[in-house]
Amino acid sequence: METKEFKAESKRLLDMMINSIYTHKEIFLREIISNASDAIDKLYFKSLTDTSVGLNKDDFAITIKSDKEAHTLTVEDNGIGMTEEELENNLGTIAKSGSLAFKTDNDLGEDVDIIGQFGVGFYSTFMVAKEVRVLTKAYGSDKAFLWKSNGVDGYTIEPAEKETAGTSITMIMKDDTEDEKYSEYCDQYRIQGLIKKYSDYIRFPIKMEVEHTNYAEEGEEPTVTSEVETLNSMTPIWKKNKNELTEDDYTNFYTEKFMDYTAPLAHIHVRNEGLATYDALLYIPARAPFDYYSKDYEKGLQLYSSGVLIMDKCADLLPDWFSFVKGVIDSEDLSLNISREMLQQDRQVKIIAKNVEKSIKNELAKMLKNDREKYEKFFEAFGLQFKFGIYQSYGAAIDTLKDLLLFKSTFEDGKNVTLSEYVSRMKEDQKYIFYACGETKERIDKLPQIEKIRDKGYEVLYLTQDVDEFCMKVMINYDGKVFRSISDSDLDLYTDEEKEEAKKLDEENKDMFTFMQEAIADKVKTVRLSAKLKSHPVCLSSDGGPITIEMEKVLNAMPQNDANRVKAEKALEINPNHDIFAKLKKLYAEDKDTLKDYTKLLYDQALLIEGLTIEDPVEFANMVCKLMV
Repeated sequence: METKEFKAESKRLLDMMINSIYTHKEIFLREIISNASDAIDKLYFKSLTDTSVGLNKDDFAITIKSDKEAHTLTVEDNGIGMTEEELENNLGTIAKSGSLAFKTDNDLGEDVDIIGQFGVGFYSTFMVAKEVRVLTKAYGSDKAFLWKSNGVDGYTIEPAEKETAGTSITMIMKDDTEDEKYSEYCDQYRIQGLIKKYSDYIRFPIKMEVEHTNYAEEGEEPTVTSEVETLNSMTPIWKKNKNELTEDDYTNFYTEKFMDYTAPLAHIHVRNEGLATYDALLYIPARAPFDYYSKDYEKGLQLYSSGVLIMDKCADLLPDWFSFVKGVIDSEDLSLNISREMLQQDRQVKIIAKNVEKSIKNELAKMLKNDREKYEKFFEAFGLQFKFGIYQSYGAAIDTLKDLLLFKSTFEDGKNVTLSEYVSRMKEDQKYIFYACGETKERIDKLPQIEKIRDKGYEVLYLTQDVDEFCMKVMINYDGKVFRSISDSDLDLYTDEEKEEAKKLDEENKDMFTFMQEAIADKVKTVRLSAKLKSHPVCLSSDGGPITIEMEKVLNAMPQNDANRVKAEKALEINPNHDIFAKLKKLYAEDKDTLKDYTKLLYDQALLIEGLTIEDPVEFANMVCKLMV
């Protein structure tokens, strides 16, 4: 019998097919089962127009047989089978696909949903098998043929005997090594697990004779029985109509599929047709996984092609800001053998991802509007990711996320508010959306700058998370209303009369402020009077520049910034209505050396108020003692 060479240009191509395309060897069973499903599909579609086939859909099945002693695994179907010429063309030429041709060349004259298109899946068997045998008989033919190959050395085709149409693929497994246990693919539990993982939703039953150990009464030997079982569920939940399903159905699928004992907050079940056709079943969890805010967390949706798992976590389907979403996408437009690199370039995947993002946003907006309590629970778990999303996307996610943000505010003593709600309550004379940064709401309430703003009846957002101000700086404004920190230099709180008075006072005390600034020249950019202080004597303000006082705190707290600390441009502001101002003027006229000490002391006090570290605590303590004496 003549051994034929593969018709590919070189043996290296086959080697690449079986060693590079697939990340995991276990994928071979998915590929062979999908090919078997294709073969059945072809005969099933033929039966729709050819009554001589004599089979209906319930007669079709895929059968798996394993022999642990012989180290063989067989996958058999009662589908269309192959002629000798088709064996030669489909298995002798690498990357030749009979399924691809059948998609547009069939008796029905339509684009039929066939899983395999690339024609390389069959060769994945050589990742685990040292020899592959394909026994096949085409429907309508009285001849059967046996195709055999041990890989790159070529293949043989010879006449054989087979009673019915269909194809049987037998894989003789490679010998076990220290690194690889090929014999596990003959173990019934391993086979069951792989089918559940990859092929649970193949639309024809996958049957196998399964052994069960029956444990007897004490003192009696256990008995072993076997029966043929269907290993796959066939119809995925996302393919069913919504009116067929209950909330328990959705919840049970989620808890079993995604190993979460807590019921999800919401689910999204959509069927999309158009530029991209797909089914989606998405879930919004009730709690964040323990590693969610760590670099170890891996986002992604399960991606299926016509019910066959392509990828367990397809990251390209979810933006980072919605990385908490769990679920499945099943598309007939995607090839089963598509790689991660091809997915990133695939136009269909990009369309699906955009639609998925829109569906998630709409569901969250609906939850925010109709069930505020549930949304606030959700936001407590995952809202931080929205703020990171706006910041890390350099603003690309603003339109998607701005109306989903929640902040606590001075309105109703710290309750959560949306930016839309804040703007709707703004005073007629209010120019800015005010916010204040601090570790806690209680700490912010003690800031000197907040007192006068609250007296004017302006609402202030509490920003207590490190990313908050970075997020605000990227957004710049909300519906035309600019964000402004209460620590910014210009809050425009003066009336016209107060502005004239402040300008006059600044001019009168210009020389004193210059002297004070020189006393702490390397620490602040300027010393000036403040329009934002009511009862407190002093505060620090951010005086322009890209880095604010709060950003300085956050960035310098990061370990990698120890050697290269950042510094915000600061202004030391003095309350002109406080007794300390009169004292400073008196010292400038009579005792400039003491004024230097006062200036340093006021600066250190302002640092403490802002939660910043005093550079020289010993000097600070000595100055306090000196003034006390």
